[in-house]
Amino acid sequence: MAASELYTKLARVWIPDAEEVWKSAALTKNYEDGDGSLQLALEDGTNLEHKLDPKTKNLPYLRNPDILVGENDLTALSYLHEPAVLHNLKVRFIDSKLIYTYCGIVLVAINPYESLPIYGSDIINAYSGQNMGDMDPHIFAVAEEAYKQMARDERNQSIIVSGESGAGKTVSAKYAMRYFATVSGTTSEANVEQKVLASNPIMEAIGNAKTTRNDNSSRFGKYIEIGFDPRYRIIGANMRTYLLEKSRVVFQADEERNYHIFYQLCASAHLPELKDLRLGSANDFLYTRQGRSPVIEGVDDTKELSTTRHAFTLLGVNESYQMGLFQVLAAILHLGNVEVKDRDSDSSVIPPNNSHLTAFCELVGVSYQDMSHWLCHRKLRTATETYIKTVPRLQAVNARDALAKHVYAKLFSWIVEHVNKALVTNIKQRSFIGVLDIYGFETFEINSFEQFCINYANEKLQQQFNMHVFKLEQEEYMREEIPWTLIDFYDNQPCINLIEAKMGVLDLLDEECKMPKGSDESWAQKLYNTHLKTCSLFQKPRLSNRAFIIQHFADKVEYQCEGFLEKNKDTVNEEQINVLKASKFPLLVELFQDGEKAVSPTGQPQGAGGRTRLSVKPDKGRTSSREHKKTVGCQFRNSLQMLMDTLNATTPHYVRCIKPNDFKLAFSFDPMRAVQQLRACGVLETIRISAAGFPSRWTYQEFYSRYRVLMKQKDVLQDKRLTCRNVLEFLVQDQDKYQFGKTKIFFRAGQVAYLEKLRSDKLRVACVRIQKTIRCWLARKKFLRQRRSAITIQRFTRGFQARCLAKFMRRTSAATTIQKYQRMCVARRRYRQKQAAALAMQTILRAYMARQKYRTLLRESKAVVIQKHARGLLARRRFKRCLRAIVYLQCCLRRMRARWELKKLKIEARSVEHFKKLNIGMENKIMQLQRRIDEQNNNHRATVDKLATLEAGHAADSERMRVEVTRLRGVEEDARNNANRANSLQGELERLKKELATTQKEKKTIEDWATKYRDEMEKMVSELKSQNGLLKSEKDDLNRMIQEQRQQMTEQMARAIAEETQQLETDLNEERSRYQNLLTEHLRLEEKHDDLKEEMALSSNTSRPGHRRTDSTHSSNESEYTYNSEYAEVDEGSRVSEVDGGRAHMDSGRGMDTNLTLKLQKRLGELEQDKQQLRDELENKEELFQRARARDDVEHKKARGAELEYESLKRQELESENKKLKHNLAEMRQSLLGNQATGAGAPGSPAYKVLLDQLNSSSEELDVRKEEVLILRSQLVSQKEATHHKETMTEPTHHVVDVSKLKDTDEIKQAYVGLKDTNRLLESQLQAQRRSYDNETEGLRSELQNVKEENNRQQQLLAQNLQLPPEARIEASLQHEITRLTNENLEILTDNQDPTASREARVTILRRMVDLMEQLEKQDKTIRKLKKQLKVYSKRIGEMGVGQTEGQTSPGQMVDEPVRAVSIPRREKDFQGMLEYKRQDELKLVKNLILELKPRGVAVNLIPGLPAYILFMCLRHADYVNDDEKVRTLLASTINCIKKILKKRGDDFETVSFWLANTCRFLHCLKQYSGDEVFMKHNSARQNEHCLSNFDLAEYRQVISDLAIQIYQQLIKCMENILQAMIVSGMLEHETIQGVSGVKPTGLRKRTSSIADEGMYTLESILRQLGAFHSTMCQHGTDPELIKQVVKQQFYIIGAVTLNNLLLRKDMCSWSKGMQIRYNVSQLEEWLRDKNLMACGAKETLEPLIQAAQLLQVKKKTDEDAEAICSMCHALTTAQIVKVLNLYTPVNEFEERVSVSFIRTIQTRLRGRCESPQLLMDTKVIYPVTFPFNPSALALETIQIPSSLNLGFLVRV
Repeated sequence: MAASELYTKLARVWIPDAEEVWKSAALTKNYEDGDGSLQLALEDGTNLEHKLDPKTKNLPYLRNPDILVGENDLTALSYLHEPAVLHNLKVRFIDSKLIYTYCGIVLVAINPYESLPIYGSDIINAYSGQNMGDMDPHIFAVAEEAYKQMARDERNQSIIVSGESGAGKTVSAKYAMRYFATVSGTTSEANVEQKVLASNPIMEAIGNAKTTRNDNSSRFGKYIEIGFDPRYRIIGANMRTYLLEKSRVVFQADEERNYHIFYQLCASAHLPELKDLRLGSANDFLYTRQGRSPVIEGVDDTKELSTTRHAFTLLGVNESYQMGLFQVLAAILHLGNVEVKDRDSDSSVIPPNNSHLTAFCELVGVSYQDMSHWLCHRKLRTATETYIKTVPRLQAVNARDALAKHVYAKLFSWIVEHVNKALVTNIKQRSFIGVLDIYGFETFEINSFEQFCINYANEKLQQQFNMHVFKLEQEEYMREEIPWTLIDFYDNQPCINLIEAKMGVLDLLDEECKMPKGSDESWAQKLYNTHLKTCSLFQKPRLSNRAFIIQHFADKVEYQCEGFLEKNKDTVNEEQINVLKASKFPLLVELFQDGEKAVSPTGQPQGAGGRTRLSVKPDKGRTSSREHKKTVGCQFRNSLQMLMDTLNATTPHYVRCIKPNDFKLAFSFDPMRAVQQLRACGVLETIRISAAGFPSRWTYQEFYSRYRVLMKQKDVLQDKRLTCRNVLEFLVQDQDKYQFGKTKIFFRAGQVAYLEKLRSDKLRVACVRIQKTIRCWLARKKFLRQRRSAITIQRFTRGFQARCLAKFMRRTSAATTIQKYQRMCVARRRYRQKQAAALAMQTILRAYMARQKYRTLLRESKAVVIQKHARGLLARRRFKRCLRAIVYLQCCLRRMRARWELKKLKIEARSVEHFKKLNIGMENKIMQLQRRIDEQNNNHRATVDKLATLEAGHAADSERMRVEVTRLRGVEEDARNNANRANSLQGELERLKKELATTQKEKKTIEDWATKYRDEMEKMVSELKSQNGLLKSEKDDLNRMIQEQRQQMTEQMARAIAEETQQLETDLNEERSRYQNLLTEHLRLEEKHDDLKEEMALSSNTSRPGHRRTDSTHSSNESEYTYNSEYAEVDEGSRVSEVDGGRAHMDSGRGMDTNLTLKLQKRLGELEQDKQQLRDELENKEELFQRARARDDVEHKKARGAELEYESLKRQELESENKKLKHNLAEMRQSLLGNQATGAGAPGSPAYKVLLDQLNSSSEELDVRKEEVLILRSQLVSQKEATHHKETMTEPTHHVVDVSKLKDTDEIKQAYVGLKDTNRLLESQLQAQRRSYDNETEGLRSELQNVKEENNRQQQLLAQNLQLPPEARIEASLQHEITRLTNENLEILTDNQDPTASREARVTILRRMVDLMEQLEKQDKTIRKLKKQLKVYSKRIGEMGVGQTEGQTSPGQMVDEPVRAVSIPRREKDFQGMLEYKRQDELKLVKNLILELKPRGVAVNLIPGLPAYILFMCLRHADYVNDDEKVRTLLASTINCIKKILKKRGDDFETVSFWLANTCRFLHCLKQYSGDEVFMKHNSARQNEHCLSNFDLAEYRQVISDLAIQIYQQLIKCMENILQAMIVSGMLEHETIQGVSGVKPTGLRKRTSSIADEGMYTLESILRQLGAFHSTMCQHGTDPELIKQVVKQQFYIIGAVTLNNLLLRKDMCSWSKGMQIRYNVSQLEEWLRDKNLMACGAKETLEPLIQAAQLLQVKKKTDEDAEAICSMCHALTTAQIVKVLNLYTPVNEFEERVSVSFIRTIQTRLRGRCESPQLLMDTKVIYPVTFPFNPSALALETIQIPSSLNLGFLVRV
């Protein structure tokens, strides 16, 4: 194909870019041959001229079509080159958030630096059993492919995980191992898969460290072999390690850490058990502080240490060994802090009493002097002598660090060895899967010996990878029988030869190490001289003589020679090792006991970045000298060769981990870093090999479906292969661009893109044509519609205008007339208003003037009066003011004179003479004054008495005079007032006359105003009435709104009740589901128990080595027809124990079964010992218990007395309350009776109601008290019964054991006291019950004897009566009954001398007599009826011609013969619906009816549920004869045989369905004939007679219900296994609507699936299978409700599996696939309608799938679309919606991808949802099943047993 055809205008290409590596551009001009440049336009709109290389003229890479971008497999791309690969990975990683991508046989994994929910158990289950190309790329898909190929091809597998540090290698390997552990399980009780996973924390602690690129970088490589047994279950594992970077122990770069274990110990130094290690902070030790980054953000080292210790414990490393390991690690830290000082230039010394060296020596148990001496000295040996030489400080420090590295390496090796021991197993390994977690290609600024070894290993791995890819390509071409052409691919064998061949780099390095004076410079010169001119892959740097360059497969790498020799030698001072070997610390001695020598002890490089391989152990048979000569390079080459041999012997699977950026940003993609890793890991080489051949491959059907649009109708033939061949030859002229294989068409690179271009052009032309036609049709249709509309509008407009003109003219004339009269009326009204206003104004003005004049006169007269009074007031005020001033002056003068007198008196008082004068005769004066005071007091008393008398008289006189004066003053005042009143009344009269005239005038004015006001009020009233009407309407509206709100509230309440009901139903279903899950787990454990017993039996009976155990469902005929009972299990267990006891003498070479048997035998012996110990302990406890019982009898009596006293007090309290209530009740009644006479207590009166309420409340309270008494008594009785039942059903040892389990002393005492009380109570009850039982037994025996005698007597009388004629029989029976009653009466009278008892006896006899008379009447009626029937029968016989015997027979004989004739068929009609069988026939019954009954054979012709009816009829007979043992064994046999047949044929749907229907029918029969009224409502009278009479089988109904649940779950699993293979193919892959789905090109993974194509299932296959299920269940008579539940479960499985596969398959998420899914769902709904199952809830289970299909078809652009999606997809979780949008892939160019912003909008809107983050639906969910009661109308007596069942031994009863 010419370039001019591809490089046309708008064609998109890739051009190089410095930042983004590759940039997309589009051609703005067609390319012509010979052009030197291309005119391009970048995506940002920039125009660019791209110059072509003038030498090569290579055009830029073409870009793939958009529909191919984001493919799961890079090989599906049409253009396979570096920019296409890089862009596809970027789109998947950034836009779709997909981290896994296939590249042929390689899985490319990009580290997202974020936790993703794609590794749960649901994802594991989804990938389990799936083909690799059927699901989206995933590490689980690779693991499943390896597991499946191991099982199918019986070949070991390997998963090679590589990548640079921080790319996620360790995590990928961990998830792969988790997958194996989940899907395979384990064969032993040791949980090997958990141990395999538990080894990860240990290896990460001792082998991982923080680097600048990764916080948890693995500093070693490891290869884990996971072993599997013949059943492909994990039995063990083995780990091999490579290149431990032990130099990190002594040196770390900036921002890096040492191994995690050191920091974990330092962080946990505060723990008590670690105090002896003398550790502190990590900054205190040299070996942990050099990186200056001791803490990792988000990591708790203390918790990590606890996780590590737990992992050690799980792997069997006990606590002492763990502390020993920590002791060695702490010693290494202390050794790093040992300070070495210079003594002189050639010697060094350690200061004495160095604390860290002392700690080191104490921890490892060595001598301080020896260690300090050999750290600063070394021993030199010659042929004759040995010298001890001092070393300088630098060499001493290096020797110290070398010792630390060596000890850590030995410790690492010891831990790996013990981990392998913990993972090893004795079971023979059938195959294994290896997981290789190894470093990727490395290149740094300074590359040394470590990078050289790593890149050498990657060269070997890349060679193996290239050869494997080439081999697969060759096999594909040969399988398709197309011409094989040699593909030129890069072979890195020359580079490998340069490194490892003779005289190669490693060979010369080993040779230089042997030289006494070998150096890095001399080794470099040898390399230059040997390879510089002979090998093109070896180069010398221009500016250095101590470096060399090797051209690796990924890139050129420059290595610095400095340190190569020293790291290759890796020497350790032998004397230091000898000192450690002499240690007193056992663990340290164990580390060095393998005899490894000082030189090259581990094959480990030394220095920065050094690594070691610890799994290659030295051969103990070799001599010491040869071991000394082995270098690191030699050991690494040997270990690498062993690894390659292992990988070549397995089938490899490749995982390439890519680090997207160096800053650990989540979902950030750096193209430059990514392309470097793609080049280094071989992904691009895979692409190049694929592109060199035929990378694009289509099946003929896929090609025909995709490019059918490019064919013409005449080109389509019956043979699709020939059609494809013809069309392809026409479309692509160059036949070298494609090849036809047997099943596929192979295309060169770019051909699919060319075909896609042709297809899109054809579709575009067709679309344009369709659009043109449709637009023309729409435009014409629109024009005609507009024309018709315009004519119609014109017609209506003109008519409207004419009508408007006529209306206008009429209105104009009417308006003129109205205006004339209106203007006249307005003028008249205006005149009248003005006239009335003028008159009113005149009237008001005149009145106003008169009032003003009157007010003026009145104001003047009042002013005169006010002036008069004011002037008088002022004169009085002036007089009072003068008076107050005079009095004030007098007071001031008098106060001044008094002050003067006071001063004089004070002066005199102070003088001495005054005091002397005063004191003269003072005493006499005092005595005189005292006498005078007494006299005066007496006089004063007399005077007071006289004064009181006088005052009383004077007061009476003065009061009389005061009254008289008051009366006279009142008379005077009245006279004065009367005179004034007369004058005022006369003036008032005149004034009133004037006011009357004025008022009359005002009245007239007011009347006019009132008239006007009345009019206004009337108008206002009318307005108020209108407003009232409006308010009424508003009121009605409000009432209506209230009614609506009430209705809404009612609806809300109903909705809330419905929701609550639904929630309760959900809770009930959850409880049912939980219960049924427990039943499932119980059944699983039972099956496991049976399998173990069978396996033990087989292992004990077999004698062939390596014999596999048979299927668990296989059994012999003898075991098949027997049922499991307790005795059978005991016998079987005894047989097993006997076999185990004799098995020790058999042959020991029995492989896996023998080992298992020996383990079981050992375990059995241990259990027997434990059992004997428990038995002895039980006997001891019983003795102690008996002693304690005898000792505590007295205490029991005291405690019992206290209890009785408490109960009596409680009873007295209740009785007092009862009496009180009765008293209140009596008082109330008396009050009612007393008030009744007065009418106050009449019914309906308030007093009556109050009293009645009180009466009712009192009655209620009385009832409550009675109920409390009853409850207390019932609780006491139930407690006694419970304790009695516990004593009778259990042994006393249980109490002792419970007491022994109590931990606290007080609890033990309390429990012991309670136990003693309980025992005493139980003993008393037991004795009482025994006495009552003995009495009842004696009474029953006597009654039984009497009954027997009576029975014999009755039989004799009956025999006598049968010989009498019928009339005599009745009289005889009546006489006999009277005689019997008389005898009983006499016995009663003689026995009961009490008159009351005699009276009761007589009443009883009379009642019996009455009953007998009634019975006699009934018998007479019956006899008359029978006689009439006999006459009718005799007439019929005579009419039939049988009257010849009439003349020869008597009438009596005629009466007897019909009776005999009717009695013969009556015996058949009297069949009671019971079947009798002998006890020895029980096994035959269950064998023929259950075990050997085949649903497809005999059962097809039976009535539905016949086995259940037969079993129930047998059960009825056992109940009828009251044989409890027979009932129990029959039910147990039935249940066990049903379980056995289900275990044997559990995968047969018809068998499971048949026994589900019969088990449910048997359960319904047990309910229907149980005698419970609930289940007897729908029974006939005859069916009620068939009810069980002796046994209550309610407990067995629950057991059978549980059995039905187990069968139902087995049925669901059986259906799921059948439907599982059909669902994905029929619902997703098959094109139900042909031509809608466009098939896109698929990659290599789709073609190399593990299982060959077995045929495509269609939707019709699913519908046919569903129909077969339904018809089978209906044929077996399954309950309709149960069928609905089964169908609902079927549809849930279909919907869940389809949706899960849709969420994990990017190729299925398209618009056309959504249409296919919706059509398929509609077909399923149609099937439901045909079967009348729409109400079973099956459609609702498909709702998530329907919404997912709708999500694929709706618009996904605007915010309105996002809102619609959020409201539509309510059944999908947020994770599922986002996943579907991320996976949405356009199949055609006309579809558009979902933008990232739209997805973020969806996430924002759905953020408030409360839902599970789980992505996939749980396909293992089984809805809880219920068995609604479904009674049968079939009568048991009508059932006939067919002879084909071989049940002739059953007897109908």
